[in-house]
Amino acid sequence: MKSIAIVTATRAEYGLLKPVITKLIKRDNIEVRVVVTGAHLVSEFGYTVQEIRKDNIPIDKEIEILLSSDTPVAVSKSMGLAIISFAEYFHEKRPDAVMVLGDRYEMLAICCAAMNERIPIMHLHGGETTEGLIDEAVRHAITKMSYLHFTSTESYRRRVIQLGEVPEHVFNVGALGVENALSESLLSKADLEESLGIVLGRFAIGTYHPVTLEDNTEKKQVDDLLQAIDNFQDITFLFTKANADSNGRIINEILRKYEEKHSNFYLVDSLGMKRYLSALKYAEFVIGNSSSGLIETPSFHVPTINIGDRQKGRISGDTVINCTPKAEEIVEAIKIAVSPKFKDKIKDAKNPYGDGNTSEKVVAVTEKYLMDDEMNIKKKFNDLNF
Repeated sequence: MKSIAIVTATRAEYGLLKPVITKLIKRDNIEVRVVVTGAHLVSEFGYTVQEIRKDNIPIDKEIEILLSSDTPVAVSKSMGLAIISFAEYFHEKRPDAVMVLGDRYEMLAICCAAMNERIPIMHLHGGETTEGLIDEAVRHAITKMSYLHFTSTESYRRRVIQLGEVPEHVFNVGALGVENALSESLLSKADLEESLGIVLGRFAIGTYHPVTLEDNTEKKQVDDLLQAIDNFQDITFLFTKANADSNGRIINEILRKYEEKHSNFYLVDSLGMKRYLSALKYAEFVIGNSSSGLIETPSFHVPTINIGDRQKGRISGDTVINCTPKAEEIVEAIKIAVSPKFKDKIKDAKNPYGDGNTSEKVVAVTEKYLMDDEMNIKKKFNDLNF
């Protein structure tokens, strides 16, 4: 029997990985070892390891790595702790492969430990660009350490190949978020409101993360965002907290103080995948700078107001309205999003991130390479002709 370690560090990442985990667990010839780390184990970010337990997903190991600060120094120290802790885990458990998703600094450190232990890495969502983030460099670095690549669009597949990866190891499988949006059994609006303890009425979903390649912009940007939504008192705003990036806590504190003074604004640690997708279904629009506004939200034909440079460079469909992080532009974007003209324009818009059959494709390729002993960590560099 072959074993694969699947690592998750955040609520969003777990929601995406869940269908892959559940399908791999059903394979009799593969032992799945779920390793939980990062923000999952911190109460400040909702202690979302509980969501994994509620889903009856067996957890092989919980590894704490986050410090109680999100300064650049603290992030670097967390990365160091991740390398040390996961080096011990990989050395002890010796999985036949490691699967990671995305572009977070924790995953870079974890992949370094796996690489040193000569464990093949399978990477989801490589090849994407987010010009405003450190994640841009992290994502491409993980690509170069990985053996198998699962991209969400064909253009991202080509970009991974451009980075020197052999085409035979790069698979365009679509986005897992689209699969979740199309296949998850969702709550009714009444059940969603009961679960949250909030009467939502006409509402919008919001998430705002730090733009990690900018210096000290988070306070001004969030202040402008809140100044803009002050103009829409007839809309309830349901925000989820920023993640554990540098200065994410600054954003969360600003939002918490705003919530105290505004009856139409709610801030939650985490909605979990089912509640989040259910909220998307009934929302007037999505606002902020989360990738979910570009990937999952279009499947519901709901407008996304994508603010600033955090997602700059990422493929977006017709449902997305881009604007700068200035109050007046955000106001105009909201007016467009709620207009009948725009809603009619996007009612048949296609999601550029696939057909919703991603996990089956990922599992099929993963099983083939694990069981056929086809993985050779002596990688070749695929030169392109210029």
